[in-house]
Amino acid sequence: MLELNNPRWRELGDAYGSAAKIPELLRQLSALPGDDGSSEPWFSLWSALAHQGDVYSASFAAVPHVIAAIAGSPERLPDVYFHFPAWIEICRHKNGVDVPDELAADYFDALSRIPALVASAKGNHWSAAFTACALSATAAAKGQYELAEALLEMTSSDTVAEFLEWSYDR
Repeated sequence: MLELNNPRWRELGDAYGSAAKIPELLRQLSALPGDDGSSEPWFSLWSALAHQGDVYSASFAAVPHVIAAIAGSPERLPDVYFHFPAWIEICRHKNGVDVPDELAADYFDALSRIPALVASAKGNHWSAAFTACALSATAAAKGQYELAEALLEMTSSDTVAEFLEWSYDR
């Protein structure tokens, strides 16, 4: 995993150019495990690393840090911790973006940890949103990109009910 103090971050790209600010945002994740994802540092991380469905070299360097934050407190984390790596992997696949060679091993290793981390989150309150994000992250980690994306759409009971109605009417 690319250490947060590594000067290489300045050479990695995000939606705004250099990813030099990303390490500080990632440091904040371990201090805010109860954050619901609607405030900082999540707003800036999403904006810089998954901007309108685009992903960047820094996106792949950041995912192992998000996964490490999950591993540090899986029973207390909100859905955004699973949503973020799922979306990065979905967008990587949809856009045909290759993970840079020097980041690939850590990135894919981090993704491989997701199913066990989802299982270890058994003490969480599994709302529809948390369930959808946890299952989406698992699907993305296992290469099921379309299923992963569909699961992210199933974050409200209204959406699930609409899908079931559509399914029954087929």
